[in-house]
Amino acid sequence: MDRISCLAYLLYNSSENQDIRETAIQLLNGDVSIRDLKKNTAIKATLVTLESLLKKRRVNMNQVRQFVEKYMFVEV
Repeated sequence: MDRISCLAYLLYNSSENQDIRETAIQLLNGDVSIRDLKKNTAIKATLVTLESLLKKRRVNMNQVRQFVEKYMFVEV
């Protein structure tokens, strides 16, 4: 899985806040960028922490795949 998918998965699971979960789905679908999220002070600290988890490879790729299958929108 790519970095964006992993970060979106981690962001989605990091909070019960519906706004943050919607932001994670937007990140997955390309509606918002990591650069945009880092400008948002409410999400920036969480995002930095999640990036460090990703660098340490502490992500279950099977769960990321299931998240992507469930929330990625594909236009035909």
